[in-house]
Amino acid sequence: MVSTRDRVRAAAPGPSTAPPRRRGLLRARRRAGLLMVAPAVLHALIWIGIPLIAAIVLSFTSYDVLTPPRFIGLENFRDLISDNVFRRAVLNTSIYTFFTVPVAMGIALLIALMLNTRLAGRAIFRTAIFIPQVTATIAVALVWLWIYDPRSGLANAVLSFLGLDGPAWLSSTDWAMPAVIVVGIWQGIGLKMLIYLAALQSLPTDLYEAASVDGASKVRQFFSLTLPLLRPATFFVFVTSVIGAFQSFDQVYILTDGGPANSTTMMTYEIYKSAFREFRMGYACAQSLVLFALLLFLTLLNRRITGGDRATR
Repeated sequence: MVSTRDRVRAAAPGPSTAPPRRRGLLRARRRAGLLMVAPAVLHALIWIGIPLIAAIVLSFTSYDVLTPPRFIGLENFRDLISDNVFRRAVLNTSIYTFFTVPVAMGIALLIALMLNTRLAGRAIFRTAIFIPQVTATIAVALVWLWIYDPRSGLANAVLSFLGLDGPAWLSSTDWAMPAVIVVGIWQGIGLKMLIYLAALQSLPTDLYEAASVDGASKVRQFFSLTLPLLRPATFFVFVTSVIGAFQSFDQVYILTDGGPANSTTMMTYEIYKSAFREFRMGYACAQSLVLFALLLFLTLLNRRITGGDRATR
């Protein structure tokens, strides 16, 4: 006896039984889709795939640009294990990321919540908060160099007004890293705020109306509705922020040059030094692979913890 499900399957036209005109339309759409993604795929292959393969190959060589690469096996990676400066750079980068990412995300979410209300002049506030994101990092760092100047800077002028003695921010091993972290937090708020604001404006209002009818307070609505609904945006902001923090370079290069006593050196800064100051390209490629592996691990870990597959649906 033939079941209803079998009858439906037999009646439904498969790929081979579809009308010729429909099959032609499907092929045309498939070709159009391939043509539209081809530039992005080609760009990724040329500017990401080939450099990645070259970095992997060169990491097993001794290469100084002037002479041909010489295969040395795992020597660069063995040197990395015993490199105290690079280990310090990994630690500094982790500390920088640990403080800048969650603090900036929290501040950005708070500002987005405020700007999502009927606030007078909110367009001006949005623009003012986002401007540091699109301002050249070197220009931002130069402004903060003046702010942190121990003699005429704004930071110590404010502390002096309050009756406190300000430190030599960027030349102190105790204060240089906190000073760099503050710059990273300040500059990173704008983009995170914009993403959160866009996510907040797309949330369904009927859920909040139902929660209000049920007597839920604003605080209860925030923790029970807003935060869960912002999960995809939070996942995206966190992953991109971690990647950006691990790739931080400009602030350190301008503000401290990795000092004092390597207290602010970062992984990207050490890669830059190895490649373009010491011309140890093979060693720099090995450092780059370590950075790539750390970013991949952190992204997969965050995806596992936060349920990235479910969050992005």
